[in-house]
Amino acid sequence: MVVRTSRRRRLKGSSLMDKVSSSATEAVADIPDGASLAVGGFGLSGVPEALIRALHEQGATALEVVSNNCGVDGRGLGVLLAAGRIARVTGSYVGENKEFARQYLSGELEVELVPQGTLAERLRAGGAGIPAFYTPAGVGTQVAHGGLPWRYAPDGSVAVASPPKETRDFHGRPHVLEHGITTDFALVRAWRGDRHGNLVFRRAAANFNPLAAMAGRVTVAEVEELVEPGELRPDEIHLPGVFVQRVVELTSHQAADKYIEKRTVRA
Repeated sequence: MVVRTSRRRRLKGSSLMDKVSSSATEAVADIPDGASLAVGGFGLSGVPEALIRALHEQGATALEVVSNNCGVDGRGLGVLLAAGRIARVTGSYVGENKEFARQYLSGELEVELVPQGTLAERLRAGGAGIPAFYTPAGVGTQVAHGGLPWRYAPDGSVAVASPPKETRDFHGRPHVLEHGITTDFALVRAWRGDRHGNLVFRRAAANFNPLAAMAGRVTVAEVEELVEPGELRPDEIHLPGVFVQRVVELTSHQAADKYIEKRTVRA
């Protein structure tokens, strides 16, 4: 009798930990206008395409996005950008997207450029509860001195510029103060995941995904393969489920939809 009661409690506890959403549509339904989003991916590798497209259909606007880049025309975050749903971007690379350049230079989009390693650490720090840190990256440049155009006016003048940042010497070397990043939501993509939100990323798709997941107050992960709790070995889990609140299992078609940004072949 004791064994049966114990098993029943374990099963009940497991069901309470089940974080699987029925669809990407359901998983992003409560993202409001003006929400901040940390989004995984590098170029088009490891981008949560299904969640981004579901958010596009959902209609949320005036979004503030933190991501390494903003996709390309018609793919990744480029889908939201082209629809005019993004108001502000914090990122480190803005190439390969003509619509991004147009919106930025015309004053429709606010852009905060951050050195790539600094952006990664700002996300990690935010997820770890670290409010700020010092780094030598950006010392002696506009990153530290301020003046980087965040938003242009329609006439081409700078409407909003980055402020100067605090600097301090450590062991005779100057460092600039950077702040950790947390966002309302995070959208990420993983190779495998279980119902408790534990995630495994595959190869290059690891990129910014674990860091973005850590930074989000509510993190939604789309996974190519959903497994039961216990099937993932503890030593292979890249991100523990404590950082993930919702999991969406992709269809076979969605899992196979991996667009190659630049294909190169030998002569």
